[in-house]
Amino acid sequence: MDAFVFPGQGSQYQGMGKDLSENFGVAKQVYEEANDALGFDIKALCFSGSETDLKLTANTQPAILATSIAALRVLQEEVDCSPSFVAGHSLGEYSALVAAGALAFADAVRIVRKRGTYMQEAVPFGVGAMAAILGVDGDDLIQLCHDASAGEVVAPANFNSPGQVVIAGHTSAVERAISLAKERGAKRALLLPVSAPFHSVLMAPAADRLISDLKLLTIRPPACPIISNVDALPNQDESKIIDLLVDQVCAPVRWDESIMKMKDLGVSRYVEIGPGRVLSGLIKRIDRTAKLNNVGDVPSLGKFQG
Repeated sequence: MDAFVFPGQGSQYQGMGKDLSENFGVAKQVYEEANDALGFDIKALCFSGSETDLKLTANTQPAILATSIAALRVLQEEVDCSPSFVAGHSLGEYSALVAAGALAFADAVRIVRKRGTYMQEAVPFGVGAMAAILGVDGDDLIQLCHDASAGEVVAPANFNSPGQVVIAGHTSAVERAISLAKERGAKRALLLPVSAPFHSVLMAPAADRLISDLKLLTIRPPACPIISNVDALPNQDESKIIDLLVDQVCAPVRWDESIMKMKDLGVSRYVEIGPGRVLSGLIKRIDRTAKLNNVGDVPSLGKFQG
């Protein structure tokens, strides 16, 4: 069985989706629809926007989603394949919902623009941070965060793969956790170039604002199960989707568990759809038997077809 997986923040780059749009009408149409939905030129941002603008989470989120869906539409037009499951890392869960037919693309691109804005405004710039901790797992990581907290917030935010966890919280607490991790033998511990402490309780104001917008969306029954970030379980019940998306804002991304769940359910190949190959690298560390493909530009599409 195949699973389609969709990237989140950190996979963006200048020029993403440009060659797909220039070579496939269906990709060009996706960007035009995104422009109309957002009321500004997201296509120009993707193709030629500055690195500074692309890193702003209110821009990053719709840009990655639009590029992911452009790549998906091209793949659907050019190759006869369909997924048994879909999943996305953080923001990528919205792309997965579009792929499963649960959420209209125009609604998705508008809601992630708001999601990015709310997340950025939830914590003043510089107050929150995220860090990657490599080589510390399980109870040791939880104890490390506890010891570094000193009355502030610091906790796991992304369980990406065995030995690779991202933490988030107040900047000073995250910095203390980095120092402690190095003292306790972590392979690496470093701050990430992000603008807010995503997937931490500090994002609660964003979740509170997002819920009213999510409740206005039309959610349809998914054509295939979506593996949720929150619980790493397959969901095909449209009545649960909004609650899962609200919880996702503050809850850690359980990516390693998500991949292992799909493996247990019989998935043997993962197709990463969208800019970059971040997820492919993580999946290879989680399931060394997995077959991996990616479709994010014309060369990767050609390799997939070949």
